[in-house]
Amino acid sequence: MALPERLLAAYQQARQALLAERTDAGYWVGELSSSALSTATALMALHLVNPFEHEERITAGIRWLVQHQNNDGGWGDTPRSRSNISTAMLVRAAFRLTGADKLLSAATQRLEEYLSQQAGVGPQQRAEAIRRRYGLDRTFSVPILMSCALAGLISWHEVPHLPFELAALPQSWYRFARLPVVSYALPALIAIGQCIHVHRGTRNPLLAGLRHLTRRSTLRLLRHIQPTSGGYLEATPLTSFVVMALASLRSRDTVVAEVIRAGVRFLLQSQRVDGSWPIDTNLATWVTTLSIQALAAAGSLDDLTNQTTLLQWLLDQQHRQRHPYTGSAPGGWAWTDLPGGVPDADDTSGAVLALWLLLGRPTAFPAQLEQACHWLCQLQNRDGGFPTFCRGWGNLPFDRSGPDLTAHALRALRLWHPPTQPVRSRLPLLISRAWDYLQRCQQPDGSWIPLWFGNEHAPDEANPVYGTCRVLAAYRDWQRQQTIECRRGIDYLLNAQNSDGGWGGARGCTSSVEETALAVEILLDLMPPADQPATVGRGLLWLIEAVETGRYRQPAPIGLYFARLWYYEKLYPLIFTVAALGRAINRCNTANPLPLPELAVVSPPDPLPNL
Repeated sequence: MALPERLLAAYQQARQALLAERTDAGYWVGELSSSALSTATALMALHLVNPFEHEERITAGIRWLVQHQNNDGGWGDTPRSRSNISTAMLVRAAFRLTGADKLLSAATQRLEEYLSQQAGVGPQQRAEAIRRRYGLDRTFSVPILMSCALAGLISWHEVPHLPFELAALPQSWYRFARLPVVSYALPALIAIGQCIHVHRGTRNPLLAGLRHLTRRSTLRLLRHIQPTSGGYLEATPLTSFVVMALASLRSRDTVVAEVIRAGVRFLLQSQRVDGSWPIDTNLATWVTTLSIQALAAAGSLDDLTNQTTLLQWLLDQQHRQRHPYTGSAPGGWAWTDLPGGVPDADDTSGAVLALWLLLGRPTAFPAQLEQACHWLCQLQNRDGGFPTFCRGWGNLPFDRSGPDLTAHALRALRLWHPPTQPVRSRLPLLISRAWDYLQRCQQPDGSWIPLWFGNEHAPDEANPVYGTCRVLAAYRDWQRQQTIECRRGIDYLLNAQNSDGGWGGARGCTSSVEETALAVEILLDLMPPADQPATVGRGLLWLIEAVETGRYRQPAPIGLYFARLWYYEKLYPLIFTVAALGRAINRCNTANPLPLPELAVVSPPDPLPNL
């Protein structure tokens, strides 16, 4: 079978698999990986609230953890992740708090051996290992240390204070307060800060008095920003940390009781049949916009039935009120259709691109898209880049500007033609500053480092392949292929290709479907057919064989939630594969098709040729 025929067959198989994942309502929900970290924190929260009432749930979760212990005795964030000190310490705390360590002596002993090798034997050494992992960012280190202190694994003096009293400031002042946690961790700042204050005490009498005075007001804020689902950000770890912190206070405060009750309801509803918990409920809006763009890249948008229903569903996900959590103005989209979502730059950009396609590529935007583009413009930071949630909040991870977010915003804003003169005159400066930011943050090797994606096996756990592909998409859309930065980015991808023809997060990392598909798609778009055909052809062949062997359904843990918390999403490899193979088919149908005949001799199940 000639390679174009194999290409077409592989594309049709991937496309049908992606379309089959749609819900009856016409959009995609996907499925996030189960998480040992999420499961451990949820078990601790339920135990502290009522171990007898939730005994069956706790037992199921413990059973799942034992079944997914790694060979080295530790746990990773996903069943496909390598062990790390954070997740292992939280599982150890869950075992100790629930009493499971006495019943699971073999698993506990292996876990202790892992922790001793990674962080030492003593409580102080292990606490220091957690603090060292996260540095100045206390978003995740303090919740982990609090959990260990609640389980009696470390002393409360090893747990740094969190200044929850700062949450009593007006919301517009947060970015000036230099909070030690990122913007989305405000619930943890309040609940865990109060927990530490009660268990550890505050020596400074003035500060202790201030914390006493702000206790009620910050608790009311905590309840005010809790979504109707009960889950902060729809995230199991964040909600669990809040619940366990408040439950440990044994307070009769009605506001505390309301927060705990709603949080427990969320945890019970989000536990899976096998006893585990994911890190978040779903990424429905995000995977839907990615799927729409992937089908459009392949010229298969017409395969979507009930496009009008899908269009209306996506429009309905736009936030139309100021968000109580971040103070975000109306006009943005979150990653999910559930109440715990928070509008952000990446999902708003994705929604604009997807809606533009569903609306038939209009030159004049409807009011909702006009509002979305205004929303994006107001988010731009002083450095010219775009952050996730809030402008100017800080420089901690996931609050600062990101190259992938900035490139995505540039792609969305390219489609916009503001009808009013003041905005039209300011837009070129905004665009210019964004390009300047991307130029400044390009790495010496030509790559860009993304904010919300990584690779456990790459240096610094970054994912320059993903980041470079996403940034180069903006250069493609804006037809800036001849710039020095774009050429350097292309060179980086060519040099990062593995010997098997695929790509991982960086050169030498195991090839994955997601990263290979992203690289193939963007190189097809940016490279003339006569340039480096073997590179693109080998990558394309790797991807075709991944479909033929079924590997294209195996997601890799390249997603980064907050604070180095890994996840994988089962739709990512399907979505990215459809986009890449569809681009290749479109190229084969042009006047300058891909020079691929030299690869046509390979047919499954033969191994990849050494080209």
